[in-house]
Amino acid sequence: TLIKSISGIRGTIGGKPGDNLTPIDAVKFAASYGIWLKEYSKKDKLKVVIGRDARLSGEMIQNLVVSTLIGLGIDVIDLTLSTTPTVEIAVPLEKAEGGIILTASHNPKQWNALKLLNEKGEFLDAAQGAKILEIAEKEDFDSLK
Repeated sequence: TLIKSISGIRGTIGGKPGDNLTPIDAVKFAASYGIWLKEYSKKDKLKVVIGRDARLSGEMIQNLVVSTLIGLGIDVIDLTLSTTPTVEIAVPLEKAEGGIILTASHNPKQWNALKLLNEKGEFLDAAQGAKILEIAEKEDFDSLK
């Protein structure tokens, strides 16, 4: 299962890309967020805070997301194991342009998610989330030209 919403994506780990949360999906949505953040912030140098819960898939998803953002030229502050509120508070404290929380909250352990934050450490609004989903859907990864 893969659920795409304005707050991010969540799903069961493994399986077919586009149907489940696979490494390809993690990279695709991390890249879409990074591209959107560059357009939204209009800054040359960006910083994103990332934290995760203790799910078995957490380290794998974290490595994929961190590497994708670094590949886009975004600096990453990696909190590793941390709570959702810790990541939310760290975004403005670190003067970051955004944040990603890797957790599927109350869902079973085979699930994980990318929950996306703005520069205030708050979840994105509907229009922002829709823009990221649009970038991902179109696979518009050349939009930084």
